[in-house]
Amino acid sequence: MIHVESKDGAVYVGVKVVPGASRTRCLGELDGRLKIAVAAAPEKGRANTELAAFVAEQIGVRRRDVTVESGHASPIKTLRIANASLKVVRQAFGI
Repeated sequence: MIHVESKDGAVYVGVKVVPGASRTRCLGELDGRLKIAVAAAPEKGRANTELAAFVAEQIGVRRRDVTVESGHASPIKTLRIANASLKVVRQAFGI
């Protein structure tokens, strides 16, 4: 089960990122985290930018509402999603 929590008015989601994919898409769950392939190289924050844009689009929030809370240089990350409810995030990713 993917760990998702709501605190401080935001939703936090654990993510495993696979950079350099042919297209950006959700791959399901891996070790309690949402596994997302991104079509960007892990250089100069490009993969993080692509990840945030994809998650924002899936949930229906602005790109600036999705930030990498921890794991900036790691494939294991925690995302902070502002202006979204736990229910909306769960529905968007089927978790």
